[in-house]
Amino acid sequence: MLSRSITPLHATALVVGIIIGASIFVQPSVITGTVPSLPAVYAVWITSGILTLFGALIAAELASAYPHAGGVYVFLREAFSPGIAFLWGWAMFWTMHTGIIAVIAMVFARYMSFFIPVGNVGLRMLATFAVVALTAINYVGVKQGSLVQTTLTILKVAAVVAIIAAVFAVGPTHTLPSRTEPLPIASPLSARSFALALVAGLFAFGGWHMVTYAAEETKEPERTIPRALVVGVIVVTACYVALNAAYFHVLSPSMIASSTRVAADAADTVFGRGGAAAMSAVVAVSTFGALNGVILSGPRAYLAMARDGLRVSWAAAIHERFRTPHRAILLQGVWAVVLVSTGTYKALFTRVVYTEWIFFALMAIGLMRLRSRSAYKPAYRVWGYPVIPIVFIVSSAAIVINQLATDPVEGATGLLLVGIGWPVYAFFLRKPAASSSISTTPTTTHAD
Repeated sequence: MLSRSITPLHATALVVGIIIGASIFVQPSVITGTVPSLPAVYAVWITSGILTLFGALIAAELASAYPHAGGVYVFLREAFSPGIAFLWGWAMFWTMHTGIIAVIAMVFARYMSFFIPVGNVGLRMLATFAVVALTAINYVGVKQGSLVQTTLTILKVAAVVAIIAAVFAVGPTHTLPSRTEPLPIASPLSARSFALALVAGLFAFGGWHMVTYAAEETKEPERTIPRALVVGVIVVTACYVALNAAYFHVLSPSMIASSTRVAADAADTVFGRGGAAAMSAVVAVSTFGALNGVILSGPRAYLAMARDGLRVSWAAAIHERFRTPHRAILLQGVWAVVLVSTGTYKALFTRVVYTEWIFFALMAIGLMRLRSRSAYKPAYRVWGYPVIPIVFIVSSAAIVINQLATDPVEGATGLLLVGIGWPVYAFFLRKPAASSSISTTPTTTHAD
């Protein structure tokens, strides 16, 4: 049986800790360089937060109806079919989720190299060490992993608040732009430029859904997960908007738009030569916390797949002492280390990451399908239904269409990598999956 050890605080820390990784220390430059005015910049971040909240509300309702290990995998299975759910799990394991682990681990290693100077091989060793260490912590207990997550999340939020306070304390170092002052963008605001900036903003909010994977180990998941999702997304949105305000307080719009390390540049302005060290430490802690959350959440989806016969049954085992899906954790850790050591995660992740929005759209469509079924009894229901699911579906579809239109070759390659999973399911797994995934009750026998 899995151990139900995740409290409301742990769940909220998981949401906040996974979302706030490294993107907010980089993405503001992309957004400022895409839209032409300060109000548009804030509109992008606020809209990104609202759309993320919409997705979180959808996931919250589904998690309250199916509080089992697996999250999005379970939602897709119940709303559509084991085959659709398998494609999500397939893409998760081989590219999306393990690719995220590899990417975050490498970002962590790069910022740690400020304090531990190493070459390219050393960077991969640091990244591998981070993956192995956090895999080991989560192997021995979800309680330990949650405690690490909560501690690091509190530290990173405290660091973000400290940065914002310090930046505003020193006062502006340039003439602050008025609300109507144009940013260094020649073209006026258009629907396309706003959409491009919005995609960058939404990716900075990535990972909001991962808390649902651990529902079976969450205390009172029907209540805890919806609250964690809502509170977590609101906290992150507030942090993101405040950080952008801090950046504009000490840096000019052109400096922000051209910077590759906007947070570090802001810190340099405030702290002088010590700014780089301070910001490197903050980003290292932030990425380490996000890495822990991603490592904690993923194996629960692979566990659900193994229970359904969509992955070797060996991976469905629960450790007798630690009460964790230890074999699924090991599988994830081994493959993530392979991606880090070979560097293949770069091509795989960048080509596939956008495809998760196809599944997010399906998740919202699935909610609407499930609402028509008499057996569907969620403990929490999305307010604003059906407007919120429809808006989220349209937004998710726009992200996918934008990717395919902007880079059709890479976009098609990503679809192909995900699509390869279908013949695997159709020829090798269809029969066992069909016989085992009809009922949602087996998962409850592994709780408490």
